[in-house]
Amino acid sequence: MFGTVDAFRPARPRRFVRTASRPRSLTLFRSRAARVGASIATGVAVLGGLAVAGTGVASAARVDCVSPPSANDIHVIGDASCGATATSGGVANAGATDSGTAVSVSDVGAANTFATGFGVALSTSKGPGQAHAYAIGGGIARAATGNGNVTLALAGWGSGATAEPGGVDCMGPLSFAVNFTTGAVCLIR
Repeated sequence: MFGTVDAFRPARPRRFVRTASRPRSLTLFRSRAARVGASIATGVAVLGGLAVAGTGVASAARVDCVSPPSANDIHVIGDASCGATATSGGVANAGATDSGTAVSVSDVGAANTFATGFGVALSTSKGPGQAHAYAIGGGIARAATGNGNVTLALAGWGSGATAEPGGVDCMGPLSFAVNFTTGAVCLIR
């Protein structure tokens, strides 16, 4: 009537046999690159959202510090302050608005900071490398780099973010840190 009894037996699971072996390190690299890319995209989205949210708020004069040409550039306008020092061919840029404080120190590499609304951004570069720290609305961001590392720390209101050659650390909402050289990433929304 229905044919054989085999028609009612469940199918056996298939066994997959690898025909070509892909190196495990390549797979790990791809998954790490995907995680870093997703984290960076999220961090950029958070930064963009914070920038859009703050566009309707009146802000005080912007202060910018650049070294070189000045060996030690320090400016204070109202409550905003910045400082930038660069030696041995390094480049340091710092900027602040409202009551933010930004400080960049560079020896050979590049250090960039920006802070708004009670935020504190600190970056230091020793040896070749780039350190970027951005504090928005009261956050504390710290980025440091050593021989060839590229780091980024972004902190929103009431949070802290640290990116350095030894690793990354995020505390509080809207914090993001990444070491592009090692692939270490943290994000708290």
